[in-house]
Amino acid sequence: MTPINEVIINKKTNLNPIWIMRQAGRYLPEFREIRSKNTDFIKLCLNPILSTEITLQPLKRFDFDAAIIFSDILMLPYGLNQNVEFKKNYGPILDKLDLDKISEMKETDFIERIKQVYEAIKNVSDNNILKGKNTIGFVGAPWTILVYMINQQSPKNQLKKNFFDNKNLINNVLTIIEKFLKIHIKNQVDNGANIIQIFDSWAGLLEDKDLPYFIYNPTIKLVKFVQSLNVPVICFPRNIKDYKKYCDLIKPDAICIDYEIDPEKIEKEINIPVQGGMDPKILLTDKETLKKEAKRYLDIFKDHPYIFNLGHGVLPETDPSMMDYLVKTVKDY
Repeated sequence: MTPINEVIINKKTNLNPIWIMRQAGRYLPEFREIRSKNTDFIKLCLNPILSTEITLQPLKRFDFDAAIIFSDILMLPYGLNQNVEFKKNYGPILDKLDLDKISEMKETDFIERIKQVYEAIKNVSDNNILKGKNTIGFVGAPWTILVYMINQQSPKNQLKKNFFDNKNLINNVLTIIEKFLKIHIKNQVDNGANIIQIFDSWAGLLEDKDLPYFIYNPTIKLVKFVQSLNVPVICFPRNIKDYKKYCDLIKPDAICIDYEIDPEKIEKEINIPVQGGMDPKILLTDKETLKKEAKRYLDIFKDHPYIFNLGHGVLPETDPSMMDYLVKTVKDY
């Protein structure tokens, strides 16, 4: 059994496995070299040879306990025939949502559009470098995918004024999202993903009254589905106000926390394995600060099943030598 599975399934507290969100990517010079020659991000995700290479790059440098497949949560709308483009220094832009078009989508056509993702997962999980380590597949949570599909871009500026107006559209799109997320997860697991992480990047946008409909109910269905495949599921509801309530209702196998939340409160309130928490900006400081902050999380969770990670993805300006130092700090703890 891998160290991460030991922590999630057997609730071991004497291990400190580590992997990092966005560990494959922008802070590594070898990734930037590939990216400079492959400017279309979606095409790069759909190149199984290059996405395999990118996924494995950080494991050739650092002693991480898992590979997370180089892909994107927006492969879901792309697979549903809603075009997705990534604009430099801006982020994703999606075509206007055509409900008729996505309603007619067949499972076989969806898989055909993104099958290269599954090829890459197979390549990664078959690679010798992964012996004794996990292959992590992932999806966006239904709410976060809904936000991108209707908003057509990141809501970090704001949600469209009329976002919630068309209830019929929202109901229909959520049903389609749920169906195809399950298909997407199943294909990842069938090709070697042995952990699934569900990213709810925009969970923090909602008021409490809207959580049951948009977050709790759809995520419960997804979590149960992953568990029915005998694969552990980690949920990351970023900036959710009440992690305890989320865990009590949704019952993931592990919960990933963001850097806004007090880890001591989490340690007291939550009895399932915990992942993450440290602010990615700490990697931009110095080794002394980095060691101190990493140790703070390791100390807080020393008697709690814990997977070291950040409270969000690694920042592009991170020095790889700082990542190396972090991994060694965690492993030596």
